[in-house]
Amino acid sequence: MELYARVNILDGRAVRLPYGDVNDWIALDDDPVNRARGWVAKGAHRLHIVDLDAAAYGDYKNRDLIAEMIRAVDVPVQVGGGIRSQAEVERVLGMGASRVVMGTLPIIDQVLFWELNRQHPHRIIVSLDVRPDFEISIKGWTEQTGEYLEETLINLSSGGAAGFMISEVGRDALVEPPNFEAFELAVSLVDEPVIAAGGVRDLDDIAALVALSVDGRRLAGLVVGREVTSGRFTIEEAAEALAVTEDIRGPWTRSELDAALVEYSRTVGDPADTEAAATFVAWLASGGA
Repeated sequence: MELYARVNILDGRAVRLPYGDVNDWIALDDDPVNRARGWVAKGAHRLHIVDLDAAAYGDYKNRDLIAEMIRAVDVPVQVGGGIRSQAEVERVLGMGASRVVMGTLPIIDQVLFWELNRQHPHRIIVSLDVRPDFEISIKGWTEQTGEYLEETLINLSSGGAAGFMISEVGRDALVEPPNFEAFELAVSLVDEPVIAAGGVRDLDDIAALVALSVDGRRLAGLVVGREVTSGRFTIEEAAEALAVTEDIRGPWTRSELDAALVEYSRTVGDPADTEAAATFVAWLASGGA
């Protein structure tokens, strides 16, 4: 499992939302770039940045700051918040983000979502907010959709989603346990990576998520943030708790191989290298035939 460190940006500052309400925030750091570097230095494998101004108010004033954060670290960075159009997908990817995170648009406009995935394969992660009965909520938990986790995962997987982040609506992550049943359902249904994004209470919860397995399929990642700032555990301790899965290698799904190929192609300058890698991926996917 990979460890994602969350950085919420509001009005140019890193903040914490104790109850998920953008109007009820606690300032953490006036220098989000330094905070991003700190998370990585302590052992985070990836960063998950959320632009709260863009998400809540349609105000994109933090985009330049987020681009600076991306340039400041040497790990993949995914960005969510206010990404609701083709232009904004291209803008954020152009800033250097490895992936963009979308929540509402994949639910309300699947045709556009499919088209975006056609144009940017393996670069769009879907964030799903799941109620206790597995119904999906959108627009910051303010609207119920009448659609449920199982059908939504299947539909959006077929639409080209690069992976799924799952959070639980109304759950106090520092008090209540994760919804293990939702995660088990997700990993059983889709080949794409599933990331636990709702937070955990302690290292015991992390251990339980690491151990979660359905027919050998496991969670791909965990997002942490306020648990660390609240003193429940450190980034170093979380990374160590996840490291027990580092020696697990394959078999990989075709989606995971293709996603790795996309990231590899961005780091090499020789098209011949990328073509050779693509040939190798195709050979692996065929079972070595």
